[in-house]
Amino acid sequence: METVYLDNAATSFPKPPQVLRQMARYLEEVGATVNRSVYGPAQAAGMVELRLRQRLCQLFHFTPMTHAVLTPGNTWGLNLVLSGFLRPGDHCVVSSMEHNAVMRPLQALAKQGVTFTRVPCDAVGRLEPKDVENALQPDTRLVVLSHGSNVSGTVQDAAAVGEICYRHRIPFCLDGAQTAGHIPVDFSALGLSALSVPGHKGLLGPSGMGALLLDPSFAARLTPTISGGTGSASDSEEIPSYMPDRFEPGTPNVPGIYGLEAALMYLEWTGVETIAAHDRVLTARFLDGVRSIPNVTLIGPDTLEGRVGVVSLDFPGRDNAEVAEALEREFGILTRCGLHCAPSAHKTLGTFPRGTIRFSWGWFSTESDIDRALEAIRSV
Repeated sequence: METVYLDNAATSFPKPPQVLRQMARYLEEVGATVNRSVYGPAQAAGMVELRLRQRLCQLFHFTPMTHAVLTPGNTWGLNLVLSGFLRPGDHCVVSSMEHNAVMRPLQALAKQGVTFTRVPCDAVGRLEPKDVENALQPDTRLVVLSHGSNVSGTVQDAAAVGEICYRHRIPFCLDGAQTAGHIPVDFSALGLSALSVPGHKGLLGPSGMGALLLDPSFAARLTPTISGGTGSASDSEEIPSYMPDRFEPGTPNVPGIYGLEAALMYLEWTGVETIAAHDRVLTARFLDGVRSIPNVTLIGPDTLEGRVGVVSLDFPGRDNAEVAEALEREFGILTRCGLHCAPSAHKTLGTFPRGTIRFSWGWFSTESDIDRALEAIRSV
């Protein structure tokens, strides 16, 4: 039975063929690391790394390129921002829709004297920006916001939150896990101090790669959370003060760099606006179909406005895990069931501790995939 992959909120699949080819080319023909040696293959790898930073800056309308930090993933980037910036006595503002990539570091920091306010979102996961402003305190040092929910697909008004942070001179960090590559994200227009993104979701790259874009004034106030060799300033046992080396210790994931650079090239060719339009077509088709299916509850926004292609369903009176298993076993529909590493979001949406079945599509999903999923939901 042919399967239908609808778990793109976890990781995109399939990847563009160029991603596989470039990673294989590096492993088979290059092999050298970057920023360590002057021989040919090492220099070639360094040029790919340079192009990756350039493409990240172009995609997110960001400068300077030196402050486009390559990370092992989105969780790493968010941890760096939280643990590298907040100190005992500081206060942080987040929404009630945050992923554990934000909440677990914050809970750990709370044991060290950091406090935080969790601003409640409404029943579909929508944040009212004025509530963020009302939550600010004299000791508020940072606002962190998930741009798009990995449970409900709800997209927040980041521009309005950014404007509030700008007026109050408070740094603003955006978690772009579910929006980067799916909809346009403009670093400067949103008033960001930091943007953390994974490489393996909407950017269509491999796992183990991400990026953290840092406004220079914010980066200057950020303390490295790990140290090590950088291939630079090797006469010193202190981490370099200059960017991006300051936040990139250790041997980088060069196969991942090759893969993500190829993925971003593919995104440039395709266009994020084109991808967003495709996403809306599939989302509309799914939402229209689900509305007519009895005994199924849609969780989150029931319209296209302010959302991405992530939709959660609940099957009242049934075990969602058993339904998800049946969707795969009987119909080949691959979804994700549970709490999606976001218990706070599920509490907001009224689905904790039961969880939901999440359907999430991507650029390579088709209308036929959506139709098969809907037929499976009707029949299961």
